[in-house]
Amino acid sequence: MSQPLLQPFKENGLELSNRIVMAPMTRSRADNPEKAPTADLQGEYYQQRATAGLIITEGSQISERGVGYINTPGIHSQAQIDGWKQVTEMVHQQNGKIFLQLWHVGRMSHPDFHKGELPLAPSAINPEAKSYTPDGFKDTVTPKAMSIEEIKQTIADFKQAAINAKEAGFDGVEIHSSNGYLLHQFFSATTNIRTDDYGGSIPNRARILFEILDEIKLELPDFPVGARFNPSLHGQFGMTLDQESIPTFEYILDKLNDYDLAYVHLSEPFTDVSDHEFAVTEVAKHFRPIYKGTLMINAGFNQFTGNKIIEDGFADLVAFGKPFISNPDLVYRYENYLELNEWDEDTFYTPGKKGYTDYPLAQETVNS
Repeated sequence: MSQPLLQPFKENGLELSNRIVMAPMTRSRADNPEKAPTADLQGEYYQQRATAGLIITEGSQISERGVGYINTPGIHSQAQIDGWKQVTEMVHQQNGKIFLQLWHVGRMSHPDFHKGELPLAPSAINPEAKSYTPDGFKDTVTPKAMSIEEIKQTIADFKQAAINAKEAGFDGVEIHSSNGYLLHQFFSATTNIRTDDYGGSIPNRARILFEILDEIKLELPDFPVGARFNPSLHGQFGMTLDQESIPTFEYILDKLNDYDLAYVHLSEPFTDVSDHEFAVTEVAKHFRPIYKGTLMINAGFNQFTGNKIIEDGFADLVAFGKPFISNPDLVYRYENYLELNEWDEDTFYTPGKKGYTDYPLAQETVNS
C-alpha cells in the first residue's frame, strides 16, 4: 500500500499529487531595493521543490507597514507582482502548485523599517523580543495601538494582496494568522486589551480575521484561501498562553466551518508546553473534531510520523519546513526511503544561492 503522504488529495478546490506540503519559511533572499523575488533565486528555489503536493511560500508582506524582517519579499507593488509571476511560472512548468502566504508582522517589527514610525499592533504592548533589522537584531519597542481606520486599511491591504497574488499566478493564498504576528496579536487577550469592536470578547478579538476572509471572498469568490494558526504558542514571539487562548482557537476553527477554505494549517507546539495548564499538547488531535474541512499540520514531523498522523485520521496534509530547505527532492527521498541531507542553519537567512539553491539531489549523489 502506498504511503499516506504519497497519496493524491482532491478536496475544497485543492487537487494535489501528494500530501507533502512545503511549509512557509522566511529565507531573507529578497535583497534588492524593490524587495521583489527573482527568477534566479526564488524562482529556482521553489522550482527545485515543485514535486511537493503544495508549496506555501515564505511570508510576504501585504504592505510597507507589514514589514518586520530584512530582505523579505512583498506583494504590494507591481515589481513584486512581476517578480512572483516568474516564480509561479517556473513552478507551474514542473506541474507544481504554489500558494502565497500573506503576512503582516504587527508589533514584531522596529521603527527602522518604518522611517522612524512605530510598528502597528492591536494594543501598545511591547513584545519584549528582537527584530532582525538591516543593522542586526534590535530590541522591539512599544508599538502604536491601531486606530479603527488603520484596522480597516489593513483589512483592505490583505484583500489587495490576495488580488495581487492571483495576478501573479498563484494557485491560492494562505492568511498568516499565526506565530505571534498581527492577527495572532488580535486573538490573544495578553496582546489585545482593546475595548472597541476588535477587543474584549473572543468574537471581537477574532473579528479582523473574518472581515479579511469576507473581503477576499467578496472580491475573489473562487480563489482558494487557507489560514494558519499556532494555538499553543507560548514564550516565543512575545506570546503568552492564558485561559482564553485555546477557547479562542476553538471558536475560530468552529466558525471557519462556515467558510469554504482550501484548508486550515495548524502547528503543533514549538516548545515543550506539557506542564502548562492552558496548553494543548496534541493540536491536530484536539482540533480535528472541531474543524470539518481540510486540515494541514506541521512542526517537527518526519516521514514516519507524517504518515501516521494521516493514517490515524488527525490530518489530511502534512507540511515540512527544514527538511525541504536541504532536500529539494524530499518527495523522491520519501518515496524511496532515502537518507536526508542535513540543513545548514548558518545560511537560513543569508543572501545568495549558498544554502538556498545548492543542496544536492539524491539522484545527483547516486550518479556522481
